[in-house]
Amino acid sequence: MSSLFPALTGAPAQRGALRFGDRSLTYGELGAAAGALAGRIGGAGRVAVWATPALETAVAVLAALEAGVAAVPLNPKSGEKELGHILSDCAASVVLAAPGDELPDALDGLARVDVDVRAVGPLPGPQPSEEDPALVVYTSGTTGPPKGAVIPRRAIAATLDALADAWRWTGDDVLVHGLPLFHVHGLVLGILGPLRRGGSVRHLGRFSTRGVAHELNRGATMVFGVPTMYHRIAQALPEDPELAKALGTARLLVSGSAALPVHDHERITAATGQRVIERYGMTETLMLCSSRWTPPDPRPSVRADGEPRAGTVGVPLPGVELRLVEEDGTPIASYDGETVGEIQVRGPNLFTEYLNRPDATAAAFTADGWFRTGDMAVRESDGYVRIVGRKATDLIKSGGYKIGAGEIENALLEHPGVREAAVTGEPDADLGERIVAWIVPADPQAPPGAEELADHVAARLAPHKRPRTVRYLDALPRNDMGKIMKRALAS
Repeated sequence: MSSLFPALTGAPAQRGALRFGDRSLTYGELGAAAGALAGRIGGAGRVAVWATPALETAVAVLAALEAGVAAVPLNPKSGEKELGHILSDCAASVVLAAPGDELPDALDGLARVDVDVRAVGPLPGPQPSEEDPALVVYTSGTTGPPKGAVIPRRAIAATLDALADAWRWTGDDVLVHGLPLFHVHGLVLGILGPLRRGGSVRHLGRFSTRGVAHELNRGATMVFGVPTMYHRIAQALPEDPELAKALGTARLLVSGSAALPVHDHERITAATGQRVIERYGMTETLMLCSSRWTPPDPRPSVRADGEPRAGTVGVPLPGVELRLVEEDGTPIASYDGETVGEIQVRGPNLFTEYLNRPDATAAAFTADGWFRTGDMAVRESDGYVRIVGRKATDLIKSGGYKIGAGEIENALLEHPGVREAAVTGEPDADLGERIVAWIVPADPQAPPGAEELADHVAARLAPHKRPRTVRYLDALPRNDMGKIMKRALAS
C-alpha cells in the first residue's frame, strides 16, 4: 500500500503542517520527527499514545502509522480502572507521551518513550498492507467495559478520500478545531485528514469562539466541531459581530459526533450566511454520510448534487452502502421521511473486529456482512438520511407508534423557554412507554410548564409525540464529545 501521507515526502518541506498554540511543525520537520520516532518503535506490536491536545500526540500517531504499528489513543481523563482494562486488553508494550507529562499509575508497567518533536530521522521504507491495523480505538462502554475497535489502514484512506470528494478538501485548506485527540473525530478527521491532503491544522488546545475567530481571520478555511461548540457559537453571535464576520469567511463549517439542533443551525445561518454541514459516522465505521457541499452564492458552485439541510446528515459517502431495516431485519424500501429503521452499512471504511471479542464482532454483523449501527433513522424522498436516535435509548414505542427522541428534542429546543432538552422513554402500563422530556429552562425562575411544552410539541409534530412527563434540570449530563448521556438520566 502507498503511504497514507504522501505529503510527508511530496509537499514543500517548509509548508506548515501542524500548529498547537505557538508551537508548530512544517512538513519537513514533521516527517523528520515521525521518522525518528518510527525508528524507535518499529516492531513494537501495539503502542499506547497518551493523547493530550499537543504536537506530541500527532507526531506519535503519525510515527506509529509510518512504522506499521497500531496506535491505541488513551483518554487522559480516563480513570484507573478503565485504563487498566484498555492496557490489559490491547497488550501495548510502550506508551508514547510528551516529555514532562505525568502518567497515572495504571501505565507503570509500560516502557515510556518521550516524543521529541525536533528529532530527525528517515521515514521507514515499504508501507504495511492496507488491511494491517492502524488504530485500536476504544468505544465508550455503555453496557460493559470499552471494546477496542480495530481500524485498518484501508478504512482511514477510504473515509478521508470520500470526504475529500464530498467536500472538495484539498491541500490548500487550513483546518481549525479544538477537538480531543483520543476520538475518531479529532484524531482521524481533525489531524490525519489534513495531513493526507497535504493541508494544515491549527489546533486550539481548548475550544473557544475567540480562538475560532482568530484563526479564521488569519487564513483558516474549515472549522470542525461538535454541537456543544456550535451551540456556544450560536449563543455568542448576537453580541459578537466580529465572530459572525469571521465565520462568514469560512469555506466549510462541519459538525459531528451528535445531532446539531435545528435552532442552532438557523441562528448560525441567519448571522453568518453559512450553513453548517453535518456528517455521520461511528468509531467502528468512520464516516458514513455527509451533505455534498455547494458553496453559497456568489462563489462558483463546485458541487450541485447536494446541500446542507438542517436536521439531516446528508447522503451516503462514495463507497458506502447504507440501508434501513425493520426489527426483523427486513430492508425498508420506502423513502417516505416517516418509516423508522435501523441503519446498517457496508463498505471499505469499516473496522475489522473488536479486539479479543469474537463474540461481539460476530454479533455486530448480519449474516450477509452488514454492520448493525444501532442508530435509527428515516430517509427522505431524495435519499437524505435523518437520524432519530439510538435504538437502545432513543427509540420510544408508545401507543403503537415508533417515535424517535431526536425530533421531539428539536421541537422542544424551538421553544424560547428551553435552553437544553433531552427525551427518553419510561415504562407505562397503558402506552407501553411514555415520552419523558428533560428540560434545562432558559430562565430557571420561570420555566415553561409541562402542558405548555406538550402543546408546543403536539402542534409542531403530532399529538402522539408530545411528552407526558417533564422533568427540570440545571444541566444535562454530557460526555467529552458533548453527547447527552441518557443512561445517566434514566438512572
